[in-house]
Amino acid sequence: MLPDQTNVPLHYHITEAALVNKHFIDCGGTLREEKTITLQIWVANDTDHRLTSGKIVKILNTFEKHFGIHPEMEVELEYQSETIGRYALEGNTDGFQLLSKFTDCLASDHCGIPDSKMKVNMADLGETKSDACCTPGGGCC
Repeated sequence: MLPDQTNVPLHYHITEAALVNKHFIDCGGTLREEKTITLQIWVANDTDHRLTSGKIVKILNTFEKHFGIHPEMEVELEYQSETIGRYALEGNTDGFQLLSKFTDCLASDHCGIPDSKMKVNMADLGETKSDACCTPGGGCC
């Protein structure tokens, strides 16, 4: 099931199973490495050739034989929507849920970006309420 609660059509194909090694430097200068299992699913107009659970197991067993799978590795699905979407995968009692992924800063302790934007009342910027510059009738505007 996609994040918008629609189902991936039953006649999807797994067009690619990949082990993606990503080596990168975050904005704080830390070297990082991620290994992710990525399954690319594709929907064609061919509704007569559906993947059976046995065929999916065969694909995954072949993948494991060649690349190895570790239980702690993240599994992502690529699915075509407006563009190729990358989704996290979560199992539930009804099947699998594709979860939206979001970007994030991995070095927030180095960038100086606050956790949340501080809200300030302009009238409270002075030392005391009496010397605040932006009070009604204060003449600052």
